[in-house]
Amino acid sequence: MKAVLQRVTHANVVVEGELISEIEKGFLVLLGVSGDDTKEDADVLSKKISGMRVFEDENGKMNLSLSDIDGSVLVISQFTLLADCRKGRRPSFINAGAPDMANELYEYFCQRIKQDGVENVKKGIFGADMKVSLLNDGPVTILLDSKELIK
Repeated sequence: MKAVLQRVTHANVVVEGELISEIEKGFLVLLGVSGDDTKEDADVLSKKISGMRVFEDENGKMNLSLSDIDGSVLVISQFTLLADCRKGRRPSFINAGAPDMANELYEYFCQRIKQDGVENVKKGIFGADMKVSLLNDGPVTILLDSKELIK
């Protein structure tokens, strides 16, 4: 499971012209599920993200987590994070999880991050053509791979 974690001052997602979800200060998480991911991958990624201390304290140091700032999370499914670009110019998405399985793990991840202490978790619509807007704060952008965290 791969995630692009962006610290944001606000973010939202629109589908077919309709605002689906929006958050204020917190994380926008682009989440890609591979064919060999399991609940263990979601668990380790959720725990890492919910405890990530990248929000500034009173001294301007990145020392606070989501729970410290009462932050929110907007989770967007993003199968293109599993793109294999080694050959040619057209990416292969063969490593992405099958839609039913990927959606199940996406939903599980969203529930899990709530269990890990993030009260305000919003979502996009799995498989939809989404328009995501954000104001990256910092900018702070972090790449996470559950396989590297499990090792």
